[in-house]
Amino acid sequence: MRKSFRLKRNAAEAERVTPGNREHEVQTSKGWECEVQAYEIAQRGQKPGTSEAQHRYLRSLRSRQYRVAAARILIFVLFLAVWETAVRLGWIDGFIFSSPSRVARTFCAMWKDGSIFLHAGVTLVETLVSFGCVVLLGIGAAVLLWYNTELSEILEPYLVVLNSLPKSALAPLLIVWLGANMRTIIVAGMSVAIFGSILNLYTGFNEMDPDKIKLIYTLQGTKRDVLTKVILPGTVPLLISVMKVNIGLCLVGVVIGEFIGARQGLGYLIIYGSQVFT
Repeated sequence: MRKSFRLKRNAAEAERVTPGNREHEVQTSKGWECEVQAYEIAQRGQKPGTSEAQHRYLRSLRSRQYRVAAARILIFVLFLAVWETAVRLGWIDGFIFSSPSRVARTFCAMWKDGSIFLHAGVTLVETLVSFGCVVLLGIGAAVLLWYNTELSEILEPYLVVLNSLPKSALAPLLIVWLGANMRTIIVAGMSVAIFGSILNLYTGFNEMDPDKIKLIYTLQGTKRDVLTKVILPGTVPLLISVMKVNIGLCLVGVVIGEFIGARQGLGYLIIYGSQVFT
């Protein structure tokens, strides 16, 4: 009796223990599988949670970026190499066209005496000030024209004419009117970009989705609400695109102004170098 009872009790205890052991073994095996998978992902350089297709796509994007950067550098290096080779072989006159090696030597000499920092700093300040004025005046004028349709109809022909004027011809007049100083250079930089900026922004304001504007008016909104909630947020990409163009135009205008009436700046250096052939 006692022996049979002991066997039954051991069998019951075995039944109670065995499922737990099996569950523990299953969890342990799953843990090992997860660790193996994580190790394999780390070996491939793949982030956890991304599929193999996503990994291949990201890898192709990175390789494309590397190819684009390498192609850009290669084109620049080839241009310098062809330029230097053409001068050394006599294909072009080095006295007129100079060469990359001569440019590098002159740049190092100006770096040592600090003159390059002075002239570049003056041009940079003038360009940034003119660019800031173009941004503020361009957006303000475009908003004013959008607010007042009658005013825009009156001024639009004049803006088109002013934008089509050759800006290099305005620089001597600005020197005569305002004098040879930094203010004149800043105004010359502004004159290159301001009129085109106003026209482009005003055109972008008028090309916004009319349905969104009607929705604002339907909800008892005002023209100010249309401006702040539809026009300005919707033209942010256009504004950024226009400003990217304007920063280059302002630099061109500043250099043109420095050609004529400056004693400092990169434009002055260009004119000085062309006169003494250095």
